[in-house]
Amino acid sequence: MPSILKKRELAKEIVEKLARRHSTAVVLFHHAIAERMGVGPTDYKCLDLLRERGHMTGSELAAVTGLTTGAITGVVARLERAGYLRREPDPHDGRRQILHLALKQSPIHEVIGPLRKDVAVMLKDFDAQQLIGITQFMNRSTDLIYRHIALLRAQTLSGRQTTNEESVQI
Repeated sequence: MPSILKKRELAKEIVEKLARRHSTAVVLFHHAIAERMGVGPTDYKCLDLLRERGHMTGSELAAVTGLTTGAITGVVARLERAGYLRREPDPHDGRRQILHLALKQSPIHEVIGPLRKDVAVMLKDFDAQQLIGITQFMNRSTDLIYRHIALLRAQTLSGRQTTNEESVQI
């Protein structure tokens, strides 16, 4: 069992170095995927949100991403031209359009497949308890990031800046 000091050192390394390094690698990887698919990184991540959350309106996509509705209109037009999504009239409100994925299986699966295979192989090195810990960390940190996105957007809209006292200390 690791000592308290060792646990603090590991937590500090995760917070101060590894999380940032991982985040940067993920962002750059998704930029490379977007390039490969012939779309911009924002367009690709909007497509990814539709894949994750299912069909939604442009206004809903704008709310999730923090993009303006005007920016979303451009994203939707580009993704539609590229054949990745389609718009359908909302059956309950003819003024609104529902965004749907246009393809059953996106070409992203071919692009991301090798990484998924490599991750699956890497995960074989971990026992069940470690995999539970990894799963918990990923779920909790993702939820935490979404909460901080909302906090940053609220502060930006109100014109407030975060102070050191308001920063979350881990």
